[in-house]
Amino acid sequence: MSKPIVAVVGRPNVGKSTFFNRIVGRRVSIVEDTPGVTRDRIYAEAEWNGVSFALIDTGGIEPDSADVILSQMREQAQVAMDMADVILFMADGKEGMTHADREVGNMLRRTGKKVILLVNKIDNPRKLPDSFYDFYELGIGEPIPVSAANMLNLGDVLDEIVSSFPSGSHEDEEEEIKVAVIGKPNVGKSSLVNALLGERRVIVSPIAGTTRDSIDTPFTWGGDRYMLIDTAGIRRKSKVYEDIERFSVLRAVAAIERCDVCLLMIDAQEGVTEQDKKIAGVAHEAGKGIIVVVNKWDLIKKETNTMRDFKREIESQLQFMSYAPSVFISVTERQRVFDVIRMTKYVAEKRALRVPTGQLNSLITDAMMMKQPPSDKGKRLKIYYTTQVGVKPPLFSFQINKRELMHFSYARYLENKIREGFGFEGTSIKFVFREKGEKEQ
Repeated sequence: MSKPIVAVVGRPNVGKSTFFNRIVGRRVSIVEDTPGVTRDRIYAEAEWNGVSFALIDTGGIEPDSADVILSQMREQAQVAMDMADVILFMADGKEGMTHADREVGNMLRRTGKKVILLVNKIDNPRKLPDSFYDFYELGIGEPIPVSAANMLNLGDVLDEIVSSFPSGSHEDEEEEIKVAVIGKPNVGKSSLVNALLGERRVIVSPIAGTTRDSIDTPFTWGGDRYMLIDTAGIRRKSKVYEDIERFSVLRAVAAIERCDVCLLMIDAQEGVTEQDKKIAGVAHEAGKGIIVVVNKWDLIKKETNTMRDFKREIESQLQFMSYAPSVFISVTERQRVFDVIRMTKYVAEKRALRVPTGQLNSLITDAMMMKQPPSDKGKRLKIYYTTQVGVKPPLFSFQINKRELMHFSYARYLENKIREGFGFEGTSIKFVFREKGEKEQ
């Protein structure tokens, strides 16, 4: 089941990042930052009262004029409207309502989405400033006074968020592999989708997707049902101050949350860029299947080991997802395009693979004999029992004597052994370590 998406929208300096960091960094919620994205702190997985969701900060505007502020706020609001289940519209309670607040509020009111209006920097809810009541004019519900800095009313906000999620809207489709084509603008995402759909395929009419620049297209190939999610990057003709790459990551997050397998498209001429790493990090932490699709391979001058060297570069740049296979294609020349779908089916099967408990424990026992578990102060790690408790992604539970003795390097060693024994190519696998006698959550 994919997670609901919550987007935070508002002007610069109203407290969006403080709010985001409070939710992310405190025990109010359980979150995990995403490798490759934490530098910008735009995405985190959160949980409140047992309900998980994706929290997205659309901040980061650094404008030089009021006109740019309004323009970028509209862009942020559009991104939020397109992809979010719940929109948090944050305003500054000390400064009061501005023209930009009013413009974006009007946009949000017409979306039909659930919008929660937060008026920040209210340190004393019993003594609201007169300007607070101006926000009722927006017509998007009762404003909630909060202080992100002082954690005021954040629990009530989280209650409101969770209660607003649409019921049943994120249930997985039966027997359908959802495939998100992700990557920077202009790497060939839409061209790949068109190539896959354009040659004697059974195509149903396109269905409007969750993002403005996204179209979900169901099709069948080899008797299997797929849903292709095209996430075309944002392209603006002007306004150089707008953070285009940031918005493309936000849209990728929305598509990733809904899919089973991600096709991370990379331009062969550019190689792996920082933007590619950010998008890959989101897919990895979300536990999705991942295939690195290197496009425009026909434009690369070939030598004896060109492909081998490029694969090594991918492994070096994307070390955290070394399990992801790579496919080298040329969409324009129709080279190996349908290898992508063959690999997609393979990865989807691996992501759903369930390992017999007896075989798993036999493998772990052999692994411990080959490499002794770590010890500390005379006490050695013991693994009593291992079982697979989940799929999509595969989740393994280890019953051990002491959690602190499970060193990261040994966990990585066990992961490698499991991969050697059972495959799991193209998907991350997750571990949970429980001490003997500890009840499962």
